[in-house]
Amino acid sequence: MKVADAMTRGEEVVTVSLPGTRDDVLEYLQERGFSSVPVVKETDEGTKYRGLISREDLIEHPDEDQLAVLVREVPTASADDDLEAVAATMVSEGARRIPVVDGDAIEGILTVTDVVRAIARGDIDGETEVGDVAARDVNTTYVDVPLHIVEREIFYANVPYAVVLDDEASLAGIVTEVDIIEVARVVEGEAGTGDSVANQDDEWMWEGIKAVGNRYIPTRNVEIPAEPVSKFMTDDLVSVATRATAKDAAQTMIREDIEQIPLVSGDELIGVVRDINLLEALYE
Repeated sequence: MKVADAMTRGEEVVTVSLPGTRDDVLEYLQERGFSSVPVVKETDEGTKYRGLISREDLIEHPDEDQLAVLVREVPTASADDDLEAVAATMVSEGARRIPVVDGDAIEGILTVTDVVRAIARGDIDGETEVGDVAARDVNTTYVDVPLHIVEREIFYANVPYAVVLDDEASLAGIVTEVDIIEVARVVEGEAGTGDSVANQDDEWMWEGIKAVGNRYIPTRNVEIPAEPVSKFMTDDLVSVATRATAKDAAQTMIREDIEQIPLVSGDELIGVVRDINLLEALYE
């Protein structure tokens, strides 16, 4: 299967143009939940691809405003490349989005979700059992932990989720970095000390650039509710057993619009299947 058969095509790809500023990128990274945005430049010969800007780039250069300085080169693919080979690059490079180019023209973008969708359709191999590729180390939290503490747990675990356990240490729900981003309140133009402090609304705020797992909200201030995570978690959980195939898990992820699924044996939590694990399954 070729990249062209799975990629998001050029007319559907959101881009930012040179010259521009970091605010042009922030609109997409924050409001649309993207991890990165392709950068293009309009010339007399047409639209030319120039690179990618990610949340990490904005964090590493907090005082830089110009896109031309922030843009960086990343792995690219061509529409005729083998899809599984490019999926291997995504895994090895930790790249969730790979621009698809023809010379210096952008033809589309390939995302982890695009590959998962191909696995779900049966276009590429999905017969590996998820028990063979699931992560067995699971990031967990407790239902009464305040959300701002859960955010720190997610950050230090360097994963995009926390499985929530109840008083019996049983599965109660799951909360993701996207859930946290959705309820975080951006506060622009306020002074701060750099330390986390509770305000009068019992929310936590700090000055600087706020990191959420592998995704980031570059801003001056961000407030996260200090209410229990149980208020924000998804409690209508779907799970998967070890004998399920990567195709089964991919279909569930696409249907439920999720990126990770708890792995269970009976009622016992034994791991988590992430979307990137399904790409790894292509080489089992």
